[in-house]
Amino acid sequence: MHTWHWHNWEGLPYLTCNLLEPWPHGFFTQQFWPRPPHELTQVLQPQALAYRLQQVHGNTVLTPQEVDEQLQNSDDLALADGLISDQALQAIWVASADCTPVLIGDVKIGQVAALHAGWRGTAAKIVPQAIARMQSQGSELADLRIAMGPAIAGEVYQVSVEVAAEIGCTILPHNDQQNIVAALHNLPDSPLLADPEPGKVRLDVRRINALQLEQLGISGEQIAIAPYCTYQTPEHFFSYRREKEKKVQWSGIVSLPASAIYID
Repeated sequence: MHTWHWHNWEGLPYLTCNLLEPWPHGFFTQQFWPRPPHELTQVLQPQALAYRLQQVHGNTVLTPQEVDEQLQNSDDLALADGLISDQALQAIWVASADCTPVLIGDVKIGQVAALHAGWRGTAAKIVPQAIARMQSQGSELADLRIAMGPAIAGEVYQVSVEVAAEIGCTILPHNDQQNIVAALHNLPDSPLLADPEPGKVRLDVRRINALQLEQLGISGEQIAIAPYCTYQTPEHFFSYRREKEKKVQWSGIVSLPASAIYID
C-alpha cells in the first residue's frame, strides 16, 4: 500500500508520496500561492535549478536543455505540459488546479519527470509519451515510480459523453462513441460513473492514466494515486471548477545522480 505524508514548511502544508521517497519532491497546497517555482525549490533542494512551462493542455514534453534553448530565442516560457530532467539537480515543476499533476522517478538512473495531465493531455496520452521519452534517455519501465497528486475526483467531475469517449479510446479498441462509453462502464474499477444529466457522465481522469500505464506493462505497485480531491478539499487546494479563479498549486521533483538513489 502506498502512503502519502503531510509535511510543513514554515507552517505551510505540502504532500509527499513514499514511492518517490528517494527524491526531494512535493505536491504543494494553495497555502503556498503565489510563490513561484524557484522559491518553492528552496523547500526541496536549494542547490537545484528550477524549470517551469507555459502549460497548454497538450502532450508536448521537453527537457530543461530544450527549455533553455527556447528562452535564448524568446523571453516567453516554453509551451508544453511536461518536463523530463536531463541531468542531476534539476527541479522540474507543473501547475494544476483540478488537472492531475504526475511526478515520475527512475530508481536506477535518477532522472525524473513532472507532467500536467488534464483530460485533454490524458486524451493525447501525455504520460505514455513522457515515459517513451524517459526510455529514450535510458529508463527501463520496471524502474519507474509514478505518483499522481491531488486532482478532481471522478465522483464530482462531470463531462460530456463525447469527452469520455475521446479519453476512453486511449485504452479501448472501439471507435464508436456509444461502444467506448459502454465498455468503460464495464471495466473493473471503472473510470466512469453515471450522471443524472442526459449526455453526461462522471470521469476519473487519474484512473484513465493508471490504465494507460498498466497497458504499457507498468505494475500497480509502481503507481500511487493521492487520496485527495481538489474540488472537495477547499482547505488545501484550489479548484477551478469550484472557484472559477485562475489560481494553481505547484508540484515538483528534483533529479538526482544515480549514485544518490538509495532503495530499501
